[in-house]
Amino acid sequence: MRFIFLIILFPFLARPQAPHIFYAMDSITKQIAYRQYYTENDLFAVDSMYVHARDLNKGNLPETFLSICFAVIPYNKVPIKVPIIHTILVFPLISSADSIFKLKNKRLPSHLFFDTPKEGDNDKNAHFFGSAFISYSSNIFDLGDVIGYFVEVFEESFEVQNQVDPRDMEANSLGQIFGRVIKTHKNVMPSQVMILKTLYHIRMNL
Repeated sequence: MRFIFLIILFPFLARPQAPHIFYAMDSITKQIAYRQYYTENDLFAVDSMYVHARDLNKGNLPETFLSICFAVIPYNKVPIKVPIIHTILVFPLISSADSIFKLKNKRLPSHLFFDTPKEGDNDKNAHFFGSAFISYSSNIFDLGDVIGYFVEVFEESFEVQNQVDPRDMEANSLGQIFGRVIKTHKNVMPSQVMILKTLYHIRMNL
């Protein structure tokens, strides 16, 4: 899964706080690479990652979500095949040094849901926190659903992936919920929202 929604988020980096976001992203990447979580449970590892990012950003939640989003993306460049002209464009993404980046990718929290495949769900971290950022930062109306769907259609049209992935959309939806809930319940943790998918599955199969 490639993350074209960073093109959407990129304007937020053109602010005075951008160097701080880069610093926070690098620190979060190193935390993941060296598994500095004090837990082997991947959901709790996501919580640990979130708390670390929140502390780095001094409680600023938009910057917390944004720095995590960039830290957990398992790609440092995105090839896009543009339709009609059939040209491949490669977009570089901000990331830590290659050795840290590769180690981080091996150690990303990946067992996040009851239906996580064998290869893991490490890409869902970025969907979750990217959507949380968009949802939390949407002051007029919630852009999460609109942008989440736009991203999937964009990727399908530009041949970044073959088709819209419903599991990516589920991760987007959970991120949107987190972004909305945390506006009024500041102590909620990502795992408490991520587990809703499992709880819903259990409820529907009782």
